Amino acid sequence: MRLLLCLAEQAGEVVSIDDLLNQVWPGVTVSPDSVYQAVASLRRLLGDDPKQPTYIETVPRLGYRMVATVSPWADRAMEDEPTPVIPNPLTTGPRVRAGFTLAIGAALCLALVVAFLVYGKVVNKNRSGAPAVASQPMRSIAVLPFLDLTEGMKQEEFADGMTEELIDKLSKIPGFRVPSPTSSFYFKGKQITIADVAKALGVAYVLNGSVRKSGTRLRVAARLVRAENGYVVWSETYDRPFGDILMVQDDIAGEVTKALKASI
Repeated sequence: MRLLLCLAEQAGEVVSIDDLLNQVWPGVTVSPDSVYQAVASLRRLLGDDPKQPTYIETVPRLGYRMVATVSPWADRAMEDEPTPVIPNPLTTGPRVRAGFTLAIGAALCLALVVAFLVYGKVVNKNRSGAPAVASQPMRSIAVLPFLDLTEGMKQEEFADGMTEELIDKLSKIPGFRVPSPTSSFYFKGKQITIADVAKALGVAYVLNGSVRKSGTRLRVAARLVRAENGYVVWSETYDRPFGDILMVQDDIAGEVTKALKASI
């Protein structure tokens, strides 16, 4: 949302990656990957086509530009209604002040009753032995389809191949439980939380990542997320020359697999 507001406030202007990092993530040290992933998420949410953008345009080597028409929003219905006059209980008579005090007291009592009832339900549910989130085998991991963050979105096939290669190698580790590619690719392009993916696939960890290409260099970023709390427990970036695609996929998948064996 901060990224969307930043672009909207400068609609029609090119906003550089550095400016977006400074304005959207002030005081936080993040890489340009955060911008690429946030823009990709916005495009999916808005249904925007990066090749023929309606909202956010990629300006090669410069940054991004909001191309949609942006104008201030106003609720006309609210503007037409007269502003209600609320009496000040401190300046009205004793009877009005007493009524105001009783109303506040009643509202507070009602809030306390509702909070007590909700708390009681939660406590009873926990005491019954039914956990809020079902525990999953610790050595279980799902690989989500890697995102293609390359300018022009031209490396989707490589990203999908990277996903399948990782699933294949991880499934060969003794004791690891890894959902099939069919199950993982079901979530491709869907807006769903890591916790929901883990619950649906019955895993404790989720591996996701992205692919970018610049010139003859390829960068693959991977991160392992603990579904229980949403924390990243491991992440790494791999840079390779863009040559033999199958060799690059096999090489990176092998390194990721070794790292995950030590992390889980």
